[in-house]
Amino acid sequence: MTSRLLSFLLFAATSAGTDLTSLKKLGAKITETAGVVTQVSVKCDAFSESDFRVLGSFTNIKDLTISGRTITNETMALLTGLTELERLSSDGIQLTDEGFKHFASFKNLKSLSLFHPAFRSEGFTGSGLAHLRALPSLERLTFAGSTAGDIALEAIGQLTQLKEFRTWHTAQTQAGNAHLLKLPLTAIRIGQRLPNWGKDSPISFDESTLPTLAKLKTLESLELTEARLTAKIIPHLLALPKLTKLKIETVDISAGDVDAIKAALPNCKVDFKPMSDAEKEALLVKKLRL
Repeated sequence: MTSRLLSFLLFAATSAGTDLTSLKKLGAKITETAGVVTQVSVKCDAFSESDFRVLGSFTNIKDLTISGRTITNETMALLTGLTELERLSSDGIQLTDEGFKHFASFKNLKSLSLFHPAFRSEGFTGSGLAHLRALPSLERLTFAGSTAGDIALEAIGQLTQLKEFRTWHTAQTQAGNAHLLKLPLTAIRIGQRLPNWGKDSPISFDESTLPTLAKLKTLESLELTEARLTAKIIPHLLALPKLTKLKIETVDISAGDVDAIKAALPNCKVDFKPMSDAEKEALLVKKLRL
């Protein structure tokens, strides 16, 4: 090995160590595989532009969890070099609809979670989610805790590569849910909207949603949460020929009705956790105003 090559390798190793130290100083939790950073979880609330550049320099990251209002159109652009990303989970990002164009760089992305995206921001209607059509490998999407509604569901309905979709605490109406029928989904989790205090808050999920879900003949797994349900949903569940898993969680439903559902679906695993009266009052009545 020549002295010049040795010097270069030592410089590269030292630089990598310095960058890794810089990333750790930002409070990031890091996982390395064969000496390469592949997983990062970090709160970005106090991030500067240079901090985002440091994060964006670790181009081998496959799994990234980020949160904070500093994640904007401008700072998200500094992360577009993370082309190896397969999983991205975010909380509280402040992208506008236009800002979602930056996701087009993540061609290997398989799973995307968007918690509280641009909450109460007029710059985000959800239409920008249509930019995710550029991600051929994207199979799983979580869209939760958003004040965006039917426009967002319409954009999501264009993501025909999706296999799994999870949504709750979002502002869509029953009409918005119908956009999901455009997708070949095998798994859905659907829950209730949060009420918009002082304004009309249409229900996003109740028994009247089941006829829509019953048209998704590809469904294998279904999670129902934050509603009041009865055994009247059984005919709609029977209309799902591939259903093998049903989870009923934080739902006001009688034990007898659950037993009837289990009897009607002998080939489906039904997972149910009953709610106490105190839990019903706190969640369904006071929080969700059902």
